[in-house]
Amino acid sequence: MTAGRFARTITWVSVFILYLPIVVLIISSFNESRFGGEWTGFSLKWYQKLFDEEALWQAVRNSLLVACTTTVVSTILGTTAALALTRYQTTLQRFHWGLLYSPLIVPDLLMGVSLLVLFALVHIKLGLLTVFLAHTTFCISYVAMIIQGRLRLFDKSIIEAGYDLGASSWDIFWRIKLPILLPAILGGALLAFTLSIDDFVISFFVVGPGAATLPIYVYSMIKFGAPPLVNALSTLLLVVTFTLAWVGQRFLKEV
Repeated sequence: MTAGRFARTITWVSVFILYLPIVVLIISSFNESRFGGEWTGFSLKWYQKLFDEEALWQAVRNSLLVACTTTVVSTILGTTAALALTRYQTTLQRFHWGLLYSPLIVPDLLMGVSLLVLFALVHIKLGLLTVFLAHTTFCISYVAMIIQGRLRLFDKSIIEAGYDLGASSWDIFWRIKLPILLPAILGGALLAFTLSIDDFVISFFVVGPGAATLPIYVYSMIKFGAPPLVNALSTLLLVVTFTLAWVGQRFLKEV
């Protein structure tokens, strides 16, 4: 067997192992049986019951609300933090970078417990506000990391040329810095949204009664025995995800 054929074989085996559980999950969502051990017939009843779950859609609304607000705030704070910390190279700023990167290396379990203790000490009632604050705390670090990577490749001669042509600091920012940093800003925002809407461990510690996010609610569904509904929900999420990815690829080709 040649090296190229061996590499292709390994690739297809890896793809098969990765996607086989997803295929089984999609097939199981159409299984009439409540238990996935045997096929008893094709049915859409689990999707019907899924749309009748008001608590589930409330959890979806909570997740979208937290994810959207977290994305906006963390993108603004992360971008300004990266700009400030990249511009001023001092010993104190290096300490600030250490604080900014700490959420990236601290385990989620430790971070969730510490945030829970903090909210308890300052007497903040657990709810969507605490989930938003927790998500913003670690999303800022990811956004700043992406922006910093873009700033390291920034050609400062463009800014100098702008000043030579009489541009003000405000014009430099809006007409030079922002357009160049925009792809990194959008990338950081998308990453923050993904991390927020998908987070479970930290949210588990700081969520309050009646403020469950989608991952928390899915966990409770599995815990109390509703696998068919989880299969149907996962299938819908897969369809939405692949549709958005396809639309994004089409948009990029047109641009």
